[in-house]
Amino acid sequence: MIARTVRLTLLAAALLGAAAQAPASELPTFKLEMQDGKLIPPRIEVPAGQRIKIEVHNIGKSAAEFESVELRKEKVLAPGAQSFVVIAPLRPGEYKFFDDFHLNMPQGVIVAK
Repeated sequence: MIARTVRLTLLAAALLGAAAQAPASELPTFKLEMQDGKLIPPRIEVPAGQRIKIEVHNIGKSAAEFESVELRKEKVLAPGAQSFVVIAPLRPGEYKFFDDFHLNMPQGVIVAK
């Protein structure tokens, strides 16, 4: 009887945790264009403490790679391709990102407030 109660409690907790995670389509979404090393916009302000989605579109003529060592995210995009990255809730602060295929260009920053 106790084992069954424990199992049901664990199952209920798992279901509640899964329900609390919003699907990527419902997250606050921010757009980023990458054009042969240029990041548009180079600064993205996001809410701290909640998951976010960044839609990345490579509008350049060469491959691009959205990368952030601090956020542990990377996404390679062929010319004309688009995709997205979902980022876990951030503490207030600044998080650098860059185009790993164009390291000679300025970095961008995500600012969580």
